[in-house]
Amino acid sequence: MSIGILGTKLGMTQIFESATGTAIPVTVIQAGPCPITQVKTKETDGYESLQIGYQSVKAKALNKPELGHLKKSGSAPVRHLKEYRLDNVAQFELGQNLGPDIFKEGDYIDVAGKTIGRGFAGYQKRHNFKRGPMSHGSKNHRLPGSTGAGTTPGRVFPGKRMAGRYGHTQVTIRALKIVRIDSERNLLLVKGAVPGKPGTLLSITPAMRVGK
Repeated sequence: MSIGILGTKLGMTQIFESATGTAIPVTVIQAGPCPITQVKTKETDGYESLQIGYQSVKAKALNKPELGHLKKSGSAPVRHLKEYRLDNVAQFELGQNLGPDIFKEGDYIDVAGKTIGRGFAGYQKRHNFKRGPMSHGSKNHRLPGSTGAGTTPGRVFPGKRMAGRYGHTQVTIRALKIVRIDSERNLLLVKGAVPGKPGTLLSITPAMRVGK
């Protein structure tokens, strides 16, 4: 596996190719800086991985065990910690900062985050059900219809599509192309959309596979 970084979705915009003038829709991601807060090796932990932090906070936002853990790496208090497994961690060191420059323009990445939460939603919005007849005599405009199987077994089967919480689920968008990198401001411009609303925490990793 390869190292990834954490970031925040800032929003969407568009940029133009200098050669053709084609407009490219891009998502702007604040990618890092992410200090390395722990280096795990086979000798100490049985496997090799890096733990990185993201988003500085005040010390009072963390408890004493968290502050003690971060003190070992000399890292400032951070809100988020995430671990990435690697085949070899020899090239990394404790306290090193990672940014968008671990990628290059033209690379493909996988972006994971939580989708926009839409609260408690009905059948039509959550599952794209059709509506009922809208004539005056109809009393079934947005109702679910039958939900059970009659007297026997006399209950609703598990997994039936019904109204409920919609959104706020972990989703990974794969093989997004990096269009531009701003290392000074730690920005990634990625072609296409990524999960969530502005401010959503994202995990950015090299693409596992790239489609045709």
